[in-house]
Amino acid sequence: MNLNKYLDVSPEVAQAVAQGKPVVALESTIISHGMPYPQNVETALKVEEIIRENGAIPATIAVIGGRLKAGLTPDEIEYLGKKGLAVTKASRRDLAVLVARGEDGATTVTTTMIIAHMAGIKIFATGGIGGVHRGAETTMDISADLEELAHTPVMVVCAGAKSILDLGLTLEYLETHGVPVIGFGTKELPAFYTRKSGFAVDYEIDTPQELARAFHVQQELGFQSGMLVTNPIPEEYSMDPAVIGKAINDAVAEAKATGIHGKETTPFLLAKIKDITGGDSLDSNIQLVFNNARLAAKTAAELCKL
Repeated sequence: MNLNKYLDVSPEVAQAVAQGKPVVALESTIISHGMPYPQNVETALKVEEIIRENGAIPATIAVIGGRLKAGLTPDEIEYLGKKGLAVTKASRRDLAVLVARGEDGATTVTTTMIIAHMAGIKIFATGGIGGVHRGAETTMDISADLEELAHTPVMVVCAGAKSILDLGLTLEYLETHGVPVIGFGTKELPAFYTRKSGFAVDYEIDTPQELARAFHVQQELGFQSGMLVTNPIPEEYSMDPAVIGKAINDAVAEAKATGIHGKETTPFLLAKIKDITGGDSLDSNIQLVFNNARLAAKTAAELCKL
């Protein structure tokens, strides 16, 4: 298959991959759908800067004009930030049609993993992953992120899964698909805004070197699945579990009452939680992304030594 027909890798990223230098992929949904302009663009550029400070090359990923992009220019990031919600939130099912039509797409965890893998990038930093939604036993609402982790060999560094989800079922689903869930310095799954969830991870790993070694061995064994690294939000930005728990429960109840479902669910819940918490959740969101970018860059640097 001729990937170059659809894929544009920036010269800096292509050179780094070819020379075996550390590269970290970044998603673009956080730019177009995650926060308002210009905060979205400032955050995206700051994340890239943090990755460089920690020894790796950033590769923000998106679909622009029907081209799969690995490594955006500041102008392209600005473009996505200004266009905002007018950019399609692109999951696996959307890629072919967006490319065929020459349209734009902001990549989710799923599509960032797909394009990163195509470009030869092995590590990806994000905020949180999608998962099994509450009530999925009747709605079948399960994020495509989990399926991608089962099939695409990319390490995803995140702050766990948002507790708008059913965290127990999310872990069960990952276990069924053979995806290792690693806690960075923790035995407990972080729940995005908070450091604890009450659910255990598969393994606790305390250094980027050991993370890199585990992923390297997984690849050498020929496994085609990804690896999920859950990195707790820094203590000083962690939110009160009782406050965030009530905000989530109220938002979930309102979503149910108003008939919100499918891919509208997460944006609706996050916007509601932001309103209920007076914007604190957005500040926490930004800080945990910075924290994940640091860990991903350090791990990518270690992976290149193996």
